[in-house]
Amino acid sequence: MKPEIRTATIEDAASVCQVLRRSISECCIEDHRNDSTILAAWLGNKTPSTIENWFQCAGNFPVVAVSDTGIVGVSMLTRQGKIVLCHVIPEVRFTGIGKALLQALESQAKQWGLLSVQLVSTVTAKPFCLRNGYIQSTTSTSMLGFEAFTFSKRLCSSYPKKSSCQCG
Repeated sequence: MKPEIRTATIEDAASVCQVLRRSISECCIEDHRNDSTILAAWLGNKTPSTIENWFQCAGNFPVVAVSDTGIVGVSMLTRQGKIVLCHVIPEVRFTGIGKALLQALESQAKQWGLLSVQLVSTVTAKPFCLRNGYIQSTTSTSMLGFEAFTFSKRLCSSYPKKSSCQCG
């Protein structure tokens, strides 16, 4: 069954929390290097109540990927065009689910009339960003001490008056 991509709800928070925690701890080893201090800091705000707050914020657009086994991925866009989440569980990496989540955010950004979106990537996610048309602008060190990359993607060159993207 191909996963359904839909808007996340606060009822999804506990499942999304597990997706985030597994994605970070199991898929991002190259970033946290199994350092318990870094991992604890990264996972510190990944709680169901925090995620509920993120999902309730009117400026956020969260989506989830749902398969027959439950929620397998999550992504979130802010009204300012920042992609702040894009995670999948290890079992569905490289299956197109991450790409589908990203495309849902890009589609929403176009509906909002945004010309581009931005994100900060880990080393682990850098190839994913490049494969999906994102352009790297800077490299920095994250607050947790690992390398981070700022990316952006131009969505459209122009918009008609209705703020609907007319991409080719």
